[in-house]
Amino acid sequence: MTETDDFNLYHPEPLLIVLSGPSGAGKDSVIQCMKDRGLPFHFVVTATTRPKRPEERHGVDYYFISQDEFAGMIERDELLEYAIVYNDYKGIPKQQVRQALASGKDVVMRLDVQGAGTIRRLCPEAVLIFLTAQNNEELVRRLRIRKSDTSEGIKLRIATALQEYKRVDIFDYVVVNRDGELENTVSTILSIIESEHHRVHPRKVSL
Repeated sequence: MTETDDFNLYHPEPLLIVLSGPSGAGKDSVIQCMKDRGLPFHFVVTATTRPKRPEERHGVDYYFISQDEFAGMIERDELLEYAIVYNDYKGIPKQQVRQALASGKDVVMRLDVQGAGTIRRLCPEAVLIFLTAQNNEELVRRLRIRKSDTSEGIKLRIATALQEYKRVDIFDYVVVNRDGELENTVSTILSIIESEHHRVHPRKVSL
């Protein structure tokens, strides 16, 4: 280390951060809270074939596209990863992520557990955060009060969530999103990101 280096060991290399977890864990709420804080991250917009909910905005919450359009993206190899999630396709536009990383911004993407596993294989240096409710009972309660799912859909999400908990070992961190403590949840995630930038051996993201 030279005199001009002083002790400036902070690593500005951009991180690829995956926020995942079962339905009902609060991923959308956490992402929105992070956006509301005006944080200097690039939040990846996922492409999906599922119908748009009344409160959602195309190009902001998701890119809502047809199955034919999604098939075209697959054929042109434009997706970093994609999967069928509750009978609809979801995928991450590859170029969007690469451009954001090239700009030097940390990239935050919201993925289901299956998608997180794909990113772990494609990019071992990604930071994977598993978001969960404080217990199974709370997760089930959140799913049951959702108005966007049928009773059959809720049962499927609950069964899927129980299986997803078995894959927690592919993640780097677990964050509990307790009821009424959204701000604390986001602060914990930001602390994780900040700590990652202070690693002695920084992650080298390559896609």
